[in-house]
Amino acid sequence: MSIDVVSITDYHPCKKPREESDVDASRMTGEVREVRLEQGVVRYREVGNGPILLFLHGVLANGTLWRDVVASLSGRFRCIVPDLPLGGHSIPMRPDADLTPRGVARIVADLMEALDLRDVTLVGNDTGGAICQIVISEHPGRVGRLVLTNCDAYEAFFPALLSPFHYAARFFGTRFVDLLAWALRTRPAQRVLLKTVAIRHMDEAVLDAYATPLIQDAGVRRDLARFLRGVSKRYTLEAARSFPSFSRPVLIVWGDRDLFFSPRLALRLQRDFPDARLETVSGSRAFVPEDRPECLAELIREFFGESAGRPRVACGGPKEEVPS
Repeated sequence: MSIDVVSITDYHPCKKPREESDVDASRMTGEVREVRLEQGVVRYREVGNGPILLFLHGVLANGTLWRDVVASLSGRFRCIVPDLPLGGHSIPMRPDADLTPRGVARIVADLMEALDLRDVTLVGNDTGGAICQIVISEHPGRVGRLVLTNCDAYEAFFPALLSPFHYAARFFGTRFVDLLAWALRTRPAQRVLLKTVAIRHMDEAVLDAYATPLIQDAGVRRDLARFLRGVSKRYTLEAARSFPSFSRPVLIVWGDRDLFFSPRLALRLQRDFPDARLETVSGSRAFVPEDRPECLAELIREFFGESAGRPRVACGGPKEEVPS
């Protein structure tokens, strides 16, 4: 038996592979700002005006992940892109900060409160998607919409192929993260790691943006080790209990060549949220903002009803079936 993804959602054919950005990335730079929270200083970028989009990245990434998506959306939206304490941030948190997944979700909630953000659309990828789920479960008051791309959910936090990161940090602590940082000093290692989550070939400036904080700052490595130790599926399973009561609109955008996050997670998320739309994007691994930023940006515009009357973006490919 199989489930035809196309029978459940629109499936968009992409016309060409994505290697380098087609968007003027200089438009997304925005102003680098800092906000001091109880847990420490969070650095973020802000650009544009309009409805608020708050972008959350995952482990070993930072706001760089969203550069092309923000470049495309900042003309119509107020885009806020924080660097969460997940290994790609440049300012370590306080030593006593709660950096469990629930603690990082609290950082996001405190950031929204500190900036007085209301009717926020959370946009999450990878571990950032799991953080989004915890936020809407425990701090839903300021959230108006939710966009999830390929991410941890339900029992898959972390998925099986990534669980060694959790167990290594649990048993070896910062020594494991120090070893990881040492390995990532070389370009080949950086490219191998990123190739597992993105098809796109990234230039050296992007590789530096992702890897430099982890390599250079022991405090960043400490923060990452603390987060990895705290990862547990109980957080995402608890959050999932709130999905049926989350009546606000949800958009799920899932890359079809992901090595870690099964399409079954996307289908399950769509079923559990009362008002959810699922879009499958071809030619993308887990980092949809890297592989298909133009498709993701257009789908977000459509999500807000701003694309009415315009041709739909081509984002998918041949029909595929997901084994049940």
